[in-house]
Amino acid sequence: MRKLLLYVCFALTMARSPHPVFAQFSDPRTYTNSPVGVNQIELMYSYDRSNSSIDSSLIVGEAKLNLNQGIITYTRYFGVLHRLTWVEPSFPIAGVSGSIGGTNINGSVTGTGDSSYQIGMLLKGGPALSVSEFESYKPTTSVGASLTFTAPTGQYDRNQLFNLGSDRWSFKPEIGMSQPFGREQKWVIDGHVNSYFYTDNRTYRGLEILKQRALPGVEAHLSYSFNGAVWASLDTRYSFRGDTLINGVNQNDVQQNFIGGSEVNVSLNARSTLIFVFARALVHENGPNSTGFAVRYDYVWGKGYR
Repeated sequence: MRKLLLYVCFALTMARSPHPVFAQFSDPRTYTNSPVGVNQIELMYSYDRSNSSIDSSLIVGEAKLNLNQGIITYTRYFGVLHRLTWVEPSFPIAGVSGSIGGTNINGSVTGTGDSSYQIGMLLKGGPALSVSEFESYKPTTSVGASLTFTAPTGQYDRNQLFNLGSDRWSFKPEIGMSQPFGREQKWVIDGHVNSYFYTDNRTYRGLEILKQRALPGVEAHLSYSFNGAVWASLDTRYSFRGDTLINGVNQNDVQQNFIGGSEVNVSLNARSTLIFVFARALVHENGPNSTGFAVRYDYVWGKGYR
């Protein structure tokens, strides 16, 4: 039973929680199967050095910002129409400090960031299995879909340059595929297609109206399982468009972003996992020039655990 629970914990940490510090990334192995009837709590600390704040789709020219976040996320896995389904709310507390080059502007702010919520389902290769049934499950090609939205619940002051909230909603529909391969299927390749859509911020820099066009992107993740408790990945994302209009005037800031990163997952026991993440913007035309890392602790419980 202990070996089974360790494998289940390992499977659950094949990611569904987004990393707000690398907001445009989805996790590797997001669309691989996991047992139902399981709960997961995630505690994460992340640091980002960037020219953008919590809302990483918008940059502040000549800014050098340090963003520290503590994030708590809860995930519940269950079955709908005999398919694996999950829901996941996430709540950050953050602090940002920094300055803008060529000016005397500097400052800091600490408080709550925008909360995010995700619902997803495996459409293929993800039958809803209990913890005991999952013991005999053989990984196969899987396809899934999810919708993540961010609510403007974070601290926001229209008269402040540094804010933790964005004062607008965002929505990210996504379709992803996961394919195990190689000896003992230790390798997994993932491909995701998604796009961010934004509502207007009608109090941008006081009383201006900020509009942002969609920011579509594609992702690729290649991961390898060293054993039943450790796996690591190389991750990439390319996104484009996402240009903005202020009071109807196009800012001519079409984005092209290419992000590279890596993730290491270490299962400590049947319930606990440590995750280490690093990401860096390799190309950032009108996009966030950021480098960051995160450390996350996951704890799982539910029916079938002892």
